[in-house]
Amino acid sequence: MFKKIVVPLDGSEMAMKILPQVEELAKCLQSELVLLHVCYIPPVTEAAVMPSEVQKEAESKELRECSVFLGEVAKDLQGKGLSVKTECVQGVPAREIIAYAETRKMDLIAMATHGKGEVAWILGSTAEKVVTHATVPVLLFRVMEIKPPLFKDIGMP
Repeated sequence: MFKKIVVPLDGSEMAMKILPQVEELAKCLQSELVLLHVCYIPPVTEAAVMPSEVQKEAESKELRECSVFLGEVAKDLQGKGLSVKTECVQGVPAREIIAYAETRKMDLIAMATHGKGEVAWILGSTAEKVVTHATVPVLLFRVMEIKPPLFKDIGMP
């Protein structure tokens, strides 16, 4: 059913919250996991203020950090008996996640989301775009942030 699962990770703690669910799914279905990180390349208008050599160095540094980060996550999952590959690509996250899943014939995209706004409140902007445009099934794990209540009145004896 879901033999090849792509798991987009952006390096955030929130994105990592999908891993326990994906781990269980992959064990049950004997799936191969692909951990995917998309290095964002700003549009020309944003990049125009940055010298090209500075931008190239920043991109190179991000790709190195991506490789180390994904390698550590993959090693942990492989230690649990899972088949895991890693991939770092450059571009706009939602677009690259969808393209990767489609061109590599992935069976499922699994990602965490925190969301903001109305539709984005439920899904998150990248997740919303992936769900809306992907031709591959998408599994979303909604991460709930529990914040302590604010004190409004404090009584003192």
